[in-house]
Amino acid sequence: MAHRIVFLGPPGAGKGTQAARIAKEVGIPHLSTGDLLRAAVAARTPLGLQAEGHMRAGALVPDDLVLEILHDRLEQPDARAGYILDGFPRNLAQAEELGKFSEVDRVVSFDVSPDLLVRRLSERRTCPKCNSVYNLSTNPPKVPGRCDRDGTELIQRPDDRAEAVTTRLKVYAEQTAPLLEYYRKRRLLRTVDASGAPDEVTDRVRRALA
Repeated sequence: MAHRIVFLGPPGAGKGTQAARIAKEVGIPHLSTGDLLRAAVAARTPLGLQAEGHMRAGALVPDDLVLEILHDRLEQPDARAGYILDGFPRNLAQAEELGKFSEVDRVVSFDVSPDLLVRRLSERRTCPKCNSVYNLSTNPPKVPGRCDRDGTELIQRPDDRAEAVTTRLKVYAEQTAPLLEYYRKRRLLRTVDASGAPDEVTDRVRRALA
């Protein structure tokens, strides 16, 4: 199985759920941009402090800073055997920069119909304390409205509301089309049907990575 892996897909495609499962099976870290940035800020690293300034101002963290933080993370011992990048890179420029310090083995693109994505995202709830994610239909919390891990009241993020989802999907399609072609030309891309039950999707992902 490939061990340096990128998972790509629109919001709500289930990348995070599948990345967590596969990473645990293989024994490699599951890395998302948001988690990396939050960890760097919490650790008060020099790069984390720079990122915090942008985040507090409500601005996007610049690509070069995100890539520096990612590069540092991939140098840590647990990532030397491999990793799963969840939703990164997001555009062609990021992919080209990533390739300068880490050679990707496999890219899995999660394919889901827009209607299903809108339904999944509108049913998604998040714990503001530990960032655990639930779905009211497919992965509900044990106690309605409360996080299984810490009991915190779950929230619906503003960008998960139905009216915001269509815009997010449009932006993703515009940014990602060149990225998919970039990896397709390098014979790294595999497309997985991400509809259906999580266990079914996990089996498809395993086959794509074999």
